[in-house]
Amino acid sequence: MEKVKTLFDVIGPVIIGPSSSHTAGAVRIGYIAGKIFGEIPKKVKFTLYNSFAKTGKGHGTDKGLLGGVLGMDVDNESIKNAYEYAKKMNVSYEFEYAQDYGKHPNSVDITLEGSNKMEISGVSVGAGEVCINKINGYKFNINGDYNTLILIYRDKPGMVYRVTALLQSYNLNIATMHCDRNAKGEEASMGICLDAMLPDTAIHELEKIEEVYLIRNIEVLKK
Repeated sequence: MEKVKTLFDVIGPVIIGPSSSHTAGAVRIGYIAGKIFGEIPKKVKFTLYNSFAKTGKGHGTDKGLLGGVLGMDVDNESIKNAYEYAKKMNVSYEFEYAQDYGKHPNSVDITLEGSNKMEISGVSVGAGEVCINKINGYKFNINGDYNTLILIYRDKPGMVYRVTALLQSYNLNIATMHCDRNAKGEEASMGICLDAMLPDTAIHELEKIEEVYLIRNIEVLKK
């Protein structure tokens, strides 16, 4: 059975810029990356690949990515002045362009530095839809369509149960869940998409769990 199309599928997103993939998608990738990083970075480096690298600048991909990291959403007219805003906010930025046909045509790696350092990778899949597929080398699948809980922690028995039991105690339904780790007993990650936003009290309880290094509670993005 064919999937029923929504109005968004037919006409695409409301955006500033000429391309849903290269402009709106770039803004959404940058915006989600900024939320995951948790602060406005002091320094950010973007490595654009393939189609992003070839035609992205003309479509505003560079300004979209930078504006998104600075906290601008897809309908923010200030995106076209992202370079100027970055300078006013004392954010150092750098762009590199590369070809890697093992990657999606619209791919970008983002390195953010501030009180910490983080590497985030994402792709723009069309019509403004995106996927954050790596955070610090861990595999994720974050597209902004769900409220998303992100955890990086020390791998040990019972950690997944403790987190999911806490979510259940708040009557929160899990839409999807993805776990990854370097090796047994080393660092690991969870990405949990939820049907509702996690309350602050739940975040405080998660913070009490030993050896949880990073917690991010990402709200669903508007379209």
